[in-house]
Amino acid sequence: MRGILIVGHGSRAKETEATLESVLGMARAKLPEMIVEYGFMEFSDKTVEKAVAALIEKGVNEIKVVPYFLFMGMHLKEDIPNMVAECVEDHPDVKVIMGEPLGVDERLADILADRMRD
Repeated sequence: MRGILIVGHGSRAKETEATLESVLGMARAKLPEMIVEYGFMEFSDKTVEKAVAALIEKGVNEIKVVPYFLFMGMHLKEDIPNMVAECVEDHPDVKVIMGEPLGVDERLADILADRMRD
C-alpha cells in the first residue's frame, strides 16, 4: 500500500505550519483516497520521523516523498533522502520513492502573476 509523505523545511515562525496544513487540506480534498502524512525537517514537533512512523503504522509499505520545496537543492538531493532512509532502516520491506520539488509549473506562474497584480 502506498502512502505519501509531504516534507517541509520547518521554521521558527509557527504560522508556517498552519500554511502547509491549509494547503495540504486542499490537496487531501482533491485526493481523499490517499494516505498522507507530513513532517518538517526542523523547528517542529511534527517531524519527518513521526510522519514516517504514522505511515508505517497504517500499513504503508511504499512511501512517496513529496517535498514542499520550490527548488532542487541539497535538502532534496541528500538531507531528506538520508532522513527518510534512517526512519525506515528497521523496515526493510518499506520502499521509498523521492518525488520532485514544486519547480517550474505554469500554475505557480499564475500565482506569481496574481501576486504581481495585487
